[in-house]
Amino acid sequence: MQNVDAINLENIKEEAPVNYLTNGFTLRSWLLTKDHKRIAIMYLLSISVFFMLGGLYASAIRLELLTPASDLLESGTYNKVFTQHGVIMVFLFLIPAIPAVLGNFLIPLMIGAKDLAFPRINLLSLYIYWIAGALIVFALLQGGVDTGWTFYTPYSTTFSNSYVMLVGLGVFVNGFSSILTGLNFIVTIHTMRAPGMTWFRLPLFVWAQYATSLVMILGTPVIAITVLLLALERLVGIGIFDPAIGGDPILFQHLFWFYSHPAVYIMILPGMGVISELISNFSRKKIFGYEFIAFSSIAIAVFGFLVWGHHMFVSGQSIYAGLVFSFLTMVVAIPSAIKVFNWSATLYKGSISYDTPMLYGLFFLGLFMIGGLTGLFLGSVGLTVHLTDTYFIVAHFHYVMVGGQVLAYLGGIHYWWSKMTGKIYSEFWGKISAMLVFVGFNLTFFPQFILGYLGMPRRYASYPPEFQVLNIFSTAGASILGIGLTLPVIYLTYSFFFGAKASANPWMHPGLEWRTSSPPPTENFDVPPVVTWEAYEFGEESGLDIEGARKSVVAPTV
Repeated sequence: MQNVDAINLENIKEEAPVNYLTNGFTLRSWLLTKDHKRIAIMYLLSISVFFMLGGLYASAIRLELLTPASDLLESGTYNKVFTQHGVIMVFLFLIPAIPAVLGNFLIPLMIGAKDLAFPRINLLSLYIYWIAGALIVFALLQGGVDTGWTFYTPYSTTFSNSYVMLVGLGVFVNGFSSILTGLNFIVTIHTMRAPGMTWFRLPLFVWAQYATSLVMILGTPVIAITVLLLALERLVGIGIFDPAIGGDPILFQHLFWFYSHPAVYIMILPGMGVISELISNFSRKKIFGYEFIAFSSIAIAVFGFLVWGHHMFVSGQSIYAGLVFSFLTMVVAIPSAIKVFNWSATLYKGSISYDTPMLYGLFFLGLFMIGGLTGLFLGSVGLTVHLTDTYFIVAHFHYVMVGGQVLAYLGGIHYWWSKMTGKIYSEFWGKISAMLVFVGFNLTFFPQFILGYLGMPRRYASYPPEFQVLNIFSTAGASILGIGLTLPVIYLTYSFFFGAKASANPWMHPGLEWRTSSPPPTENFDVPPVVTWEAYEFGEESGLDIEGARKSVVAPTV
C-alpha cells in the first residue's frame, strides 16, 4: 500500500478552491498553457473532431457498398473517400489518441510528478498536430487524395493528380508531434518519478506508454524521410520509387512498412496499458504476472521493427525473406499472447464488477483475440497470397484497431472521466453504448472475413451481386456502431455540465492518480508523494472502503 505524505482520502477536500479547469477561463490561458492536463483536454477535443470526420467518410463507404452497383459514388470519388477515411483515422486519430490524451493527462499523475519534463515542447507538439490536421483537411476540401492511405507508388508518383503532396506534408509535419510526445514521455518516466516509485512499481499503463514512445522516436523518422523522398520524386523527377524513371516501387514498400507495422503497435500498445488497469481494478486483484506484462510491452516494441516484410509476400520479394518474415510474425504473437493469458488469469476468481469501463475491457479481449489470430493467417506465406487485397485484410485490421485500440480508448476515457472532469457520467447509458458498439462492430466486420475469403477485393465501388447480402449485414452493423459511438459524445458532454460531482477515488484504486482531488489541482499534488507500496494492491490492507466506493459510483441517468 502506498503512503502519500499529507495526502489521504479523508483529508482531500471535495471542493478544491482551484483546479486545473478553473485556473483561468480565457482562451489565452488555454492556448498558452503549459499544464499537461489542459493540453490533454485540447487533444481530446481535437481528436474527437477528426474521429467524427473520419466516421463520416466511413458512413459514405458503407452506403456505397449497400448495393453492387456504383450508384452513390463514382469510382474516382470512392477512391478519394476510402483514402481520406484511412488517412484521417490512422494519422489523426489512431496514432495520437491514447498517448496524446490519456498519456498526457495521466503519466505525471501516475508517477507523482508535477508535469511532463518539457511542458513547452508538450504544447508545441499540440500546435504541430493542429498544423498537420489543418494541412490534411485543407487538401481534402480542395479535392482530396486518391492513392489509398498507404500512398503506394506509382499511384502517388505518376497516376494521381490529386493533392498527394499536401496530404504527405501533413503526415510529415504530424510525425514531429509524435516524436516530441515520445521524447517527453521517456524523459519524464526516467527522471521525474516520485521517491519510491521504482520501475517495478510503475503502473502497467506507464510501461505501455514507455514502449510506445520508443517506437515513436525510432520509427517516425523513417516515414518522414519516405514522404520527403516522395515529394522530391514528384517535384523534381528524381527516379527513386517510380519504375518509369528508374525508381524501385518495392523500396517504397520496404520504407513505408518499416514504419507502418511498428505504427500498429503505436496504436495498440497504449490500449493494452489501459486494459491492464481496467482488468486489475474491476476484478479487484493484483495483476497476474506484472513483470511479464511489463516486459512483453518492450518485446512487442522490439519485435515490431522486424516483421514489416509480411506485408510484402506478394510483392516479389525473395521466398527466403518471406519465410523469415513469416517466422518472425509468429514470434511477435507471443508477447501479445502473454498479455491475454495474464489478463485472463487476473480475471480468474476475481470479484468482477461490470461497470462501463470493464465492459469495454472485456469486449477488447474478445475482439483483439480475433484480430490477433487472423493476423497469423496473414503471416502464413501460402494463405496470404489468396487473402491479400481482399476484405479479409479490412476485417483483420479493424478488429485490431477498432476492436482493440478504439475500445481501449473508450474504456480509458470512461474510467478516468471522473478524474479528468470531476463529474460522473450515466452508467446506464454507458453500458448501453458499450453493448451497441460491440454488437455493431461484429455485425460490421465479421461478414468481411467471409467476403474476403470468398474473394471480394477491397477498394472497389462495385462488386458481384452474390456478395450483396453480406454487405447489407455489414452496412446495418455500421449503423448500429455509429449510434454506439455517438452516444458517449452526448452523455459525457451532459455529465461535464450537469453530472453529479465525483469523489477523489470513485473506483477505489490504489494508484497515485487517485490520491489527488477530482479534477486535480494545477500542480497535481499539494505535497510531493512518497511511494512505499507494491503495484496493484487491493483489499483491506489498502485501507480503502471498497463496498462504500461501489455504492458511491452509481451515477444518475440522463
